[in-house]
Amino acid sequence: MTAVRLLPTARSRARANPLAGLRRRPVTAASSLVVAGVCLAVLAAPLLAPHPPLEQDLTSALTGPSGHHLLGTDGLGRDVLSRLLYGGRPALLGVGLAVLVYAVVGMTLGVVAGYLRGWTDRVIVSILDVLLSVPAIIVTLAVLAIFHQSNIAAMLTIGFFASANLARIIRSSCIALREELFVDAAKVSGLGPARIMVRHILPGLVGQLLVQVCLFAGIALAIQTGLGFLGLATPAPAPSWGGMVGDAAQVMQQDPYLLLVSGGLIGVMTISFGLLGDGLRDLEEDRRRATGGGSPRPVRVPAGPDPEGPSGESSDVPPDSQSDDAVLAVRDYSIAFATAQGTRVVVDSVGFTVRPGEIFGLVGESGSGKTVTGLSLLGLLPANGAVTGGSAWLAGRRISGLPEKELRHLRGSEIALVSQEPMMALDPYFTIGSQLSEIVRRIGGVSGGKEAVRQRVHELLTSVHLRETDDVARRHPHELSGGMLQRIAIAMALAGSPKVLIADEPTTALDVTVQAGILDLLRSLRDERGTAIILITHDLGVVADTCDRAIVMEQGRIVEEGAVEDIFYRPRHPYTTRLIQSTPSIAPIEGRIA
Repeated sequence: MTAVRLLPTARSRARANPLAGLRRRPVTAASSLVVAGVCLAVLAAPLLAPHPPLEQDLTSALTGPSGHHLLGTDGLGRDVLSRLLYGGRPALLGVGLAVLVYAVVGMTLGVVAGYLRGWTDRVIVSILDVLLSVPAIIVTLAVLAIFHQSNIAAMLTIGFFASANLARIIRSSCIALREELFVDAAKVSGLGPARIMVRHILPGLVGQLLVQVCLFAGIALAIQTGLGFLGLATPAPAPSWGGMVGDAAQVMQQDPYLLLVSGGLIGVMTISFGLLGDGLRDLEEDRRRATGGGSPRPVRVPAGPDPEGPSGESSDVPPDSQSDDAVLAVRDYSIAFATAQGTRVVVDSVGFTVRPGEIFGLVGESGSGKTVTGLSLLGLLPANGAVTGGSAWLAGRRISGLPEKELRHLRGSEIALVSQEPMMALDPYFTIGSQLSEIVRRIGGVSGGKEAVRQRVHELLTSVHLRETDDVARRHPHELSGGMLQRIAIAMALAGSPKVLIADEPTTALDVTVQAGILDLLRSLRDERGTAIILITHDLGVVADTCDRAIVMEQGRIVEEGAVEDIFYRPRHPYTTRLIQSTPSIAPIEGRIA
């Protein structure tokens, strides 16, 4: 299959070049220029200040702007422009420290609580409630008294207590984001929680983080200058923006101009921070749209029979009924979901075996339990679902009931999943090459540096019959066709050379020609690698064309099992017969097309 070169659209060009987005938003551009300009001027104060900030000239007190003093002088004859430049240093340093603590602590607590949930979430939420109940200003004043009016200590305290608000916002967004299919795909690839949070959750929260950080920067600036106005944090005669407002207030009746200059600068910076956050949030939303892109409450499901057997002893060997050559065996397997009306059994005592080099079909209409069965083998049931009975064995090892940590070692390397929605299973924030490289480094068994990983990515893309692999690797998911994305999803599943590949409706959203290519690819993987493939589908035509054996499921139960030829030509169950009869056909009947 040849990779089609797409001409960049205006939206994709804006995504690649953030400056293009700024040009379309003049308010955001202006606010960013104000913030950047003031920050640079403050950093370059020793070069730009025309006079020392503490130099006094009582003969020139309260003079207006002139060639010698561009913004005039204060009540002691000190140059206002020089004091503004130097006074911005403690102000912006305090803001920067507060923002750093606010972002790091708030983002960390929010992501960890929202992604891990459970007892971790409950502990962190309790800590956040405590932080929100503490009067932060009172604590800050106490810190100033203890640390001798330290600007750094005061602003670190403000940032720490304010981070509780950010953590709650990030947690709420993270709870929704963790349910995205590309996060499930990362789990299936064998990535651990820490890597998923850093690589796949954090990028999706950048927009919210930016707007909250910029809004908080304005608040932090107001607090820092307020402390300076009171003579705290930056004691006189050292210049500070808050201290200059205090000095101007004392001579406001004589010269209100000083209050306009010092207070106006603080106001402009505060407003600019807010407008910048708003604009950056909009730019991030544009980026998400250009790239294509609440969890259920955990409910305890009544457990089935003791997985360790009636004797209470752990069973480390598969049941005698398992075929010696089977790579996957499922026995008396049941799955239930907890609902508001009670427990609902969706898979009831199913059993089957899959051999190496076999394409095994799970067939049934929507809601028959076939996809739930496949996902449960990977440990990907929703929070309100559970395996309530039976067992599943992979290469002689029991996988049902394994803890999440052990399942992570199996996903991708022993058993892998190909989703029916590759666009949703791929992370829209990263290129194809970046996502494949991450999986290769994690489970691909590649020793060496970047070149070895790049070569392995090339091999994987080539193995799924994609050409121009370097070009494909540079693309983002939204720049490729559905057929190409499905092949890439298969390549990602093959990165760890799994023994079993679960293909969940891999051809549903594809046209007939592309569908045939994907089915040919699955057959070639079976022939060349000896991979056992479980093909989950409702399309009997796909089963007839691809599978060796199949089971037919109705309402969570297996009603028929056998070779594909027997199922189609000698069906034993009325449900199977009805499924076959409902399959569209172009065979002529009495001169008409049925």
